Amino acid sequence: MKPSHNSCEAAPLLPKMAETHYTPLSSAFPFVTSYQTGCSSLPEISRSTERALREGKLLELVYGIKETVATLFQTPVSIFVTGDSGNGMSSFINALRVIGHDEDASAPTGVVRTTKKRTEYSSSRFPNVVLWDLPGLGATAQTVEDYVEEMKFSTCDLFIIIASEQFSSSHVKLSKVIQSMGKRFYIVWTKLDRDLSTSVLSEVRLLQSIQENIRENLQKEKVKDPPIFLVSNLDPLLHDFPRLRDTLHKDLSNIRCCQPLKTLYGIYEKIIGDKVAVWRQRIANESLKNSLGVRDDDDMGECLKMYRLIFGIDDESLQQVAQSMGTVVMEYKANMKSQTFHTLRREDWKLRLMTCAIVNVFFSLFRFLPCVCCCLRRLRHKHMLHLVAQDTKNILEKILRDSIFPPQI
Repeated sequence: MKPSHNSCEAAPLLPKMAETHYTPLSSAFPFVTSYQTGCSSLPEISRSTERALREGKLLELVYGIKETVATLFQTPVSIFVTGDSGNGMSSFINALRVIGHDEDASAPTGVVRTTKKRTEYSSSRFPNVVLWDLPGLGATAQTVEDYVEEMKFSTCDLFIIIASEQFSSSHVKLSKVIQSMGKRFYIVWTKLDRDLSTSVLSEVRLLQSIQENIRENLQKEKVKDPPIFLVSNLDPLLHDFPRLRDTLHKDLSNIRCCQPLKTLYGIYEKIIGDKVAVWRQRIANESLKNSLGVRDDDDMGECLKMYRLIFGIDDESLQQVAQSMGTVVMEYKANMKSQTFHTLRREDWKLRLMTCAIVNVFFSLFRFLPCVCCCLRRLRHKHMLHLVAQDTKNILEKILRDSIFPPQI
């Protein structure tokens, strides 16, 4: 017998988003930018997914999460490109956008200082992103502190510090200030073509030397290693440029989605906790046969199936989720303890102890003492309920990660 659920209208699934394949976010969320989307539809989408989770309708929850992510991907992001004057910030912006210096929309470049005020640029390669070309450090202010205030660093989501020829104390100070703000930043060494043409070192040794010099200077000031990219503004398809673009796409998704989805996951955890509390109360006070709809509440395998159904992680639901996410069901079952009672018992020593042969013999010997039997039965069920709830949390976390970076098959 399937536990009763209230009807719930499925949240509409938006048109399929453009797929970008990256390594999924770690559960630790290495950096998070507090971000207000300014979109009034997100609370309604959130309520839709919360309702679906309460009712154990995982597929409807997936639809709502996809709609949430699609909305978040429209969030504008600001990127500041900064560094010392003459390091090639404007040329880098043109190279990142893959446009020529002589095109109408290009950032002006030259051997003399060309950027005298903050200038914004956009690119179809990075939708809803504003690239800010800043005047070089020293062009408008005497100190790094004045420069940071004048350029309004607090309004930026991600920084790209441009360097060439040398990694100066100004670069280190900028890095330190940005790190103290809790913002994400890259170090990009430009004009690599010139370095390669003039250096007596081999290409491998030269690249290694540049990276080591940057890291050593940052470590002296206790700045954690940021991503470092060595590029040539003349060759936007070579060297570290492809890796830079891939990293940037990934970080844009992180900036837009991490905090909202982390908040959403916190709500989901509470819903699951509330659901566990309700069922623990039922286990303590009610007939499990009636509550679960099973013929024998000592049949732990059958009861496990019902607990999975209650939380929406039964085989059929997981198959539907996998199809919706464009992957195979084993992606969601691989790290799932409660696939079967056998796998759950094998993975959890407490449940194995509660259901071992000695305990079962003891259980059968004391059947004439209902209170003893009921106590042990309830302990088994409560622990199994806890394990299924934990699997549900893990699956939800994976759904959230995969909604940002679709898995590759």
